[in-house]
Amino acid sequence: MVSETSTSAPAATPATPAAKRRRLSNRFDTFMGRTGLQVLSVVLFFLLWELGSWAGWISEFLIGRPSGIWKIFVMMMSDGSLLVDSGYTLYEAMLGFVVGTALGSVMGLAMWYSVFVARVVEPFIVAMNSVPKIALAPVVLLWFGTGLISKVVLVISMTALVALIAAYQAAKDADRDLQSLMLSMGGTKHQIFYQVIVPSSLPAIIATFRINIGFGLVGAVVGEFISSKRGLGHIVYTASSLYDLNTVWVGLFVLMFMGFLLYHGIDALERLLLPWKQDVGRAHVQV
Repeated sequence: MVSETSTSAPAATPATPAAKRRRLSNRFDTFMGRTGLQVLSVVLFFLLWELGSWAGWISEFLIGRPSGIWKIFVMMMSDGSLLVDSGYTLYEAMLGFVVGTALGSVMGLAMWYSVFVARVVEPFIVAMNSVPKIALAPVVLLWFGTGLISKVVLVISMTALVALIAAYQAAKDADRDLQSLMLSMGGTKHQIFYQVIVPSSLPAIIATFRINIGFGLVGAVVGEFISSKRGLGHIVYTASSLYDLNTVWVGLFVLMFMGFLLYHGIDALERLLLPWKQDVGRAHVQV
């Protein structure tokens, strides 16, 4: 007589602590989850700062106070002065950023055409790049005056060399096998440049945009520190000389927010110009 054996589903194994932590992190690893955690971190930071200042643990004179910063921010927004100064600094930084980054990128890519010229020029580029650009601010202001042009020139000096070095390095690292293939098929140097060198260098050039955004704001603010009647740098410098820490923090936080928006603007530009890079990134995540 054949006995029937009953099969039952295996008992579910209890979740390990590591698996629970992984499920919890996956639950927050969404746009809304990450944004919520970021906002919560900022709120807790300012709340602890305010409580510490209120309790006397933090010196309001030396560090400031969030409630005081908010009052100054609302007052400066009401009279429009903060918007005017922010627009002035943003205009200086963006104009210098666009001119400097475009000029440096074009020059860096053009150096690919002649190895001899690149080897002659490269030591001078390294020497100029080793000089702190902030040290050039007095000279730039002496040459171009205290107006808008001097700030823009200072930003260009801080962004052009960075873009040049990055573009030239990316051009040198372009796929040599693909270049040899195009040469064997009768391709000219101009065709190789436009169809191989430029497309392969674009990711490195756009990555440099993120660095130059910060340099652009630094150059504009440094120029306003030295001589200016407007701008966020003028606000920060004037307030710091009067020991008005709350106003100093208003200028600094607006600069942070401005840099945050510009950084995400570069991300949007990268998605527009390099859609294939986003597809590769999603494929890596899926793997």
